[in-house]
Amino acid sequence: MSFEVPVVDIAPYVTGVGDRSATAAAMDAACRTVGFVQVVGHGVPRTASDGLAAAMDAFFGLPAHAKAAVRTPPEVNRGYSPPKSESLSLSLGVASATRMNDFFEAFNVGASQETYPGSPGLPLPDYAPNTWPDVPGFQDAVDTWFGEAARVARTLTRVFADALDLPADFFDAITGHSLDVLRMNNYALPPGTVDLDGELTGMGEHTDYGIVTVLWADQVPGLQVLGADGGWHDVSPVDGALLVNLGDVTARLTNERWTSTLHRVKPPVVDGTIRRRRSAAFFHDGDVDAVISVLPSCVGPGEEPRYLPVTVGEHVAAKLRGSRAGVVNTAAERDAARVLAARG
Repeated sequence: MSFEVPVVDIAPYVTGVGDRSATAAAMDAACRTVGFVQVVGHGVPRTASDGLAAAMDAFFGLPAHAKAAVRTPPEVNRGYSPPKSESLSLSLGVASATRMNDFFEAFNVGASQETYPGSPGLPLPDYAPNTWPDVPGFQDAVDTWFGEAARVARTLTRVFADALDLPADFFDAITGHSLDVLRMNNYALPPGTVDLDGELTGMGEHTDYGIVTVLWADQVPGLQVLGADGGWHDVSPVDGALLVNLGDVTARLTNERWTSTLHRVKPPVVDGTIRRRRSAAFFHDGDVDAVISVLPSCVGPGEEPRYLPVTVGEHVAAKLRGSRAGVVNTAAERDAARVLAARG
C-alpha cells in the first residue's frame, strides 16, 4: 500500500483570494486518511525560518554547562531538555519504554501569563514565564517564528471549522488563552554523546497532545508516520511546506473521524555518526480550562463517543508526566494499543 502525505494550499484563508471550500474539502480528506498534511500557501517568509534555524544552531552549539543553566524542572514545560531526559513513548502509557531514552535535545518556549493580559489568574506552571539563554539575537528570532507559527495554527483552525461544518468561531471559544509551546529539537549531537549500538531512539512513538501542530523541519530523513497499513513511513517536507499534524484534542472532538497520527524520529546513522537534523514544533493545544467533549455531529448512527469529557489541562498534564517525568500515562490505552500493534 502506498503512503503519501497530501499537500494542501491554505492561501485562500491567508490572502482571502481563492476557493476556501476546496481547501476545506482537501483538509477534511487529509485529516480523515493520514492526519499529516504538507501545508503550502501559509505566507511565512523565508527570513523567519532562516532566522529560526540560525538561532537554533547558536543555542545548541553552546557548551553543555551553558545549556544546562537554562534547564527547568520536569513540571515546567520550558527551557532546555538534555539528551536522554525524556521518553515520548511514556506519554502513551507504553510501559516497555522503562527509561528516559530519547536522545534528542530540545529547548522550549511558550505562552505565559503575560501573553494573555485579558485572562488574569492563569495557572502556573501551565503559563510559566520563559527562560532565555544568553545568545545574541536568539529571543528575537524565536519570538518572530513563534508569532508566525501561531498565526498559521489559528488559520488552520478556521480551515478545520469549515471542514467540520462548525461555526467559523468554534475554535476561538477554546483558544482564547491557548497553551501554545514551541519546541526546538536537535539531533546532531557531539560524538560520544550517545551509544549508537543497538536500537537507536531519536524521539519515541507519540501523538501530539493538543489541537494542531505546525512543524518546521530539515529536509533530512528521520521523521516517520504510522500509516493505516500498520507500517512506519518516512516523511520529509516538500520545498516551502510546513508539516502539519493533528493532536489528541482534535481526535477527541471528532471521535477519531480525524486522526491524531502516531509518529516518531529515527535519524539515520552514517559512518557511525548521527546525520544532522533539526526541527521546531509549534503546539497549539487550546485553553487549559476548556472542556473537550466529542462533537455530536461526529457521532454517527449506532456509534458511541469513544472519549469521556476532559479539560485540555488535565489531558496535557497526563501526557507531560509521561514524557518529561517518566510517569506512565494510564489514560492512553487506545494509542498504546496502536503502538504495540505496530511494533508487532
